[in-house]
Amino acid sequence: MQDAIAYKVLTGTEFAALEAGDFAGAPVDRADGYIHLSTAAQLTETVDKHFAGQSNLVVAAVDLAALGNAVRWEVSRGGQAFPHLYGALRMAAVLAHAPLTRGADGLVVTPPSPPPGRF
Repeated sequence: MQDAIAYKVLTGTEFAALEAGDFAGAPVDRADGYIHLSTAAQLTETVDKHFAGQSNLVVAAVDLAALGNAVRWEVSRGGQAFPHLYGALRMAAVLAHAPLTRGADGLVVTPPSPPPGRF
């Protein structure tokens, strides 16, 4: 079974664009033709590989069901299936977001789920 929630790591500027309704993807997303997302299990490795040394990052929890057929699970890094969004990411599909932090175990902490009816 595939995950129902995926995560997008955004710079502060990218998150501001998402909030404004103008997020067409990060430069790597636009170059590849889709928006890269990660599952909770893939998130820390994604951050370590693609965002090392960066600050002011935001993790957005994305409702994959809200994106419908625009999401495709495709094999990528290490033979793992990653969710790729072929279309725009809108705030309406974001369940929660928070500044990127790590737990005591070094893993990236996912944003807490919002209370029912909040979003």
